[in-house]
Amino acid sequence: MRVGETNPPPPTIVLDDRFLIVEFSEPHLCLSWAVIGGGTIVARRVIWHQVYDRELSLETDPVALFEDRLGAHGLTNSGVIGLMTSADLSDYVESSAEADGLEVRSIATVGLGNLLRAGDPPGPPTGVGTINLVVWTSAALSPLGRLEALSIAAEARTLAVREADLVSTYSSEPASGTGTDCIVIAAPIADAGLVYAGKHTTVGHLIGRTVEEAVRVGIQRNLRVRAAT
Repeated sequence: MRVGETNPPPPTIVLDDRFLIVEFSEPHLCLSWAVIGGGTIVARRVIWHQVYDRELSLETDPVALFEDRLGAHGLTNSGVIGLMTSADLSDYVESSAEADGLEVRSIATVGLGNLLRAGDPPGPPTGVGTINLVVWTSAALSPLGRLEALSIAAEARTLAVREADLVSTYSSEPASGTGTDCIVIAAPIADAGLVYAGKHTTVGHLIGRTVEEAVRVGIQRNLRVRAAT
């Protein structure tokens, strides 16, 4: 078996009312800046919760809100990374690709109510629409590999946003994402992981390909919904 190669089954996805649950077959090492379970942690699942504009304010504690909703739904916050969005969770997109014995899956929910351009001046969110991503790799990743995977995923997300010609709600300049995007990198736990995950690697290629596709399709779905309302 090669370094980083563990090949567990891919995660399962369950849509349950206003929750979207991505569950791993075993504990995974995850890297994100999620408000709930952010940083580098061992997790068994990533859970999205759909919120409405009226449920959030600058005074709302997102962690307390998320934990209250989990408990009310009979879910535990142990080993969980939590994401919140106003996007319709039933419109989630999953993209997968395989090469050289590796598999990558990217799961995205796309809301566009808070589009911004990197470098826009700071200020309160203009909406709660956001782009949330989970990127799962079948191979373990080194600490450097996880950071590089996060960079590739962010670049691919921005590529999809730019190719859609979306503009910032603040500056009307070309947007690069939303002000509240979040990306989760999830990989199996192993003694040694793939050291690199950049554009010249197979895993980096698969991450870029699946993230761009998932976000692109999610943007198309969101724009169709917005046009119909």
